[in-house]
Amino acid sequence: MIEIHQAGPMNFIRTLLIIALVYYTLKFLARLFAPYLMKKAVKKMQERAEKQYGTNKNNESVKVGETIIDKKPNQSKESDKSVGEYIDFEEID
Repeated sequence: MIEIHQAGPMNFIRTLLIIALVYYTLKFLARLFAPYLMKKAVKKMQERAEKQYGTNKNNESVKVGETIIDKKPNQSKESDKSVGEYIDFEEID
């Protein structure tokens, strides 16, 4: 036979207690596991950044304070003489 529950103050209080219990349980578990999850997320982002920029933590061939130049700058920037000549002017008030 199917039981029918009546809405009453005891059922309402019981529902509130269940909601509070679930809320505080999730809050406790979040505090417990949040540091672990944050460390894992930071480590994953750091690995992505190292992969993207091609850096390596264990690169011991570079000494501290040593300057590394990866690419030589393009030195072929010359002014174009066909543009015209520069005219100096003064502003008149």
